[in-house]
Amino acid sequence: MNMSVVPTKGNLIAMKKSYELAKGGFELMDKKRNILIREMMLLIKHASKIQKRIDTTYAKAYAALQKANITLGMIEEIAGTVPIDDSLKVSYRSVMGVEIPIVSFSEDQSRRLPFGLYNSNSMLDEAYRSFLKVKKLSADLSEIENSVYRLADAIGKTQKRANALKNIVIPRFERSIKFITDALEEKDREEFSRLKVIKKKKA
Repeated sequence: MNMSVVPTKGNLIAMKKSYELAKGGFELMDKKRNILIREMMLLIKHASKIQKRIDTTYAKAYAALQKANITLGMIEEIAGTVPIDDSLKVSYRSVMGVEIPIVSFSEDQSRRLPFGLYNSNSMLDEAYRSFLKVKKLSADLSEIENSVYRLADAIGKTQKRANALKNIVIPRFERSIKFITDALEEKDREEFSRLKVIKKKKA
């Protein structure tokens, strides 16, 4: 019995409205959780593919760099001509209210080789281009990993809210509605019995 709820018809109507809202809230939370999980699983699958491409491209880049070192000698001086890239940009997109990062960088700066043809060869060119691919793939991977972390955090919070609604809030409303309904029915029975007694006395 919930003694904190006054058993009136007004309270019963208000309680039923709150109960329906809580049920609707749970359904929305459950839907949101499923969408976030689906989005996260797609990203995890994509991350696995990118990691494999990074590993392959790194291996290719280091092999080309090793050959360039053998054919050109130590290439520290040439490496010094490669400009620092500060073109990385981070923007965001929203997935069910969760801010997901989008990492990008300007590829225009990277298309031209920063060193002259006279002091390089095809192996160095290949190494440079391969490391550029690694940079792009690493940016993609960092975007995905950060997104997965944010989605996992949001899924956890959404799950907690959904559980609270399902296991605490909704059952509490159900108990309160039952208590008010039972109390009002008991009151109606008492009123009916009282009227019967009055009618009998008058008769």
